[in-house]
Amino acid sequence: MSADIAPVHVPPRRSAASDTLSKRGRRTAPWVLMYHSVGECADDPYLITVSPDRLERQLRWLNGRGLTGVGVAELLRARADGRGKRLVGLTFDDGYTDFVEHAVPLLLRYQHSATVFALPGRLGGGNDWDELGPRKPLLTDEGIRAAAAAGMEIGSHGLVHLDLTATADDVLAAEVRGSRDRLQEITGKAPEGFCYPYGKLDARVVNAVRAAGYAYGCAVGAGPLTGTHALPRAYVGERDTAGRLHLKRLHHLLRRRPLPFEAGYAALPYARAAGAIATRDATDAPDVPDARAAEGSPVPSELRVEQDGR
Repeated sequence: MSADIAPVHVPPRRSAASDTLSKRGRRTAPWVLMYHSVGECADDPYLITVSPDRLERQLRWLNGRGLTGVGVAELLRARADGRGKRLVGLTFDDGYTDFVEHAVPLLLRYQHSATVFALPGRLGGGNDWDELGPRKPLLTDEGIRAAAAAGMEIGSHGLVHLDLTATADDVLAAEVRGSRDRLQEITGKAPEGFCYPYGKLDARVVNAVRAAGYAYGCAVGAGPLTGTHALPRAYVGERDTAGRLHLKRLHHLLRRRPLPFEAGYAALPYARAAGAIATRDATDAPDVPDARAAEGSPVPSELRVEQDGR
C-alpha cells in the first residue's frame, strides 16, 4: 500500500531548554497524543477531524524536534528499557477507514507508527454514537489487517462504543473481553491496549480492563485513576499548529504527574521513582491511589473520571 513512499528526514531541532525539559520529562507519564479521524471535513461539530495537510505538518513538527511517534505498547516497552526519551505515543480512536487511507501513508513517510483503537462490533459501520454527525465509515476486518500489516498497533475501543461506566457487568465483560477476542481473531494477535470510549472510566471499568488481560489502557484526563491502565492523553485537532503543540508539550512536561508503579510494565524506570515523588506531593493530591492499588490490586471502587474523548 505504501512501500513505495520514500521516508522523509527532518533534522531535529535541539536547545538547552529542550534538554532541561527532557530531563524533567523522564519523571512524567509518557506523552501520548489523541487523534480520531483524518480527512477533509467542513462539518465537524465534535472537532474530531484533522486534515491530511495538518497531520503532515504535525508529524514534521515531531521530526523537527527529534521526536518519533510510536504505538503505545512500543512506547511503554521502550521506556521500561530506558530508551523512550525521544518517543511520543500516537493514538487514533474509533478506527475510521480514513486511518488507512490518509494517516498510515503519512505516518510511514515520516517514519512514525501509531495505535489505532478499533471497534470490532461495528466493522464496516459508522460513528452512529455522534448524534450531530457527520457520518464517517469505520474499518472493516480487512482494513484492520491492512493497518496491522503496515506496522500499526491494533487496540480495542470496545465492541460498539458505549459509555462503559453506565453498563451492566455482563455488557462490560462483552465489551472488554469480547472485543479483545474478536480482534485476536482478525489479526492473529490479542491486543495489548484498550481505549475507554468517550474517555469515561471508573474503578470498576479499569479493573475489568486489567482483568481481561490488557497491558495498558488509554484515557483522556484520568485524574486519580492515572496509571498504566488509565494513561492520560493530549487531544490534537485541526487547530493545533506548531505553536499550540509546543505549548501542549511544555504543559505535559511541567505539569503531568508520574505514573504510579503498576503490574504489566512494572520495570518502568520512571515508575520506580514515583513512590518518593508521590510522597512529596501527597498534601497536594491526597486522592491519588497509593502503591497498593497501583501494584496490580483493584482500584478503590469509588474512583470515577468522566471526560468526553469521543
